[in-house]
Amino acid sequence: MRRRKEKIMTTATKTTDHETIRAWAEARGGQPARVEGTGEGGILRIDFNEPEERLTPIEWDEFFQVFEDNNLAFLFQEETADGSTSRFGKFVDRDA
Repeated sequence: MRRRKEKIMTTATKTTDHETIRAWAEARGGQPARVEGTGEGGILRIDFNEPEERLTPIEWDEFFQVFEDNNLAFLFQEETADGSTSRFGKFVDRDA
């Protein structure tokens, strides 16, 4: 008898709430950062202390100013498909 593989779906949540974003990042050891040389404000990232050139730490206030100026939302996962803590997060257009 063949067993069917069970497909486990993971869900992502979209938010613009600053405290939710900050709590999610800090719970995973992440800090606010931006990519150098990417224009005014720069491209935002959550830095998990993994080697990445041109990543500059910034304060949360500056991070959220760029976040608001660019009308962004944060798309993130709490857990991976296997139930581990997820570090998936990306910035998307708030209106998309």
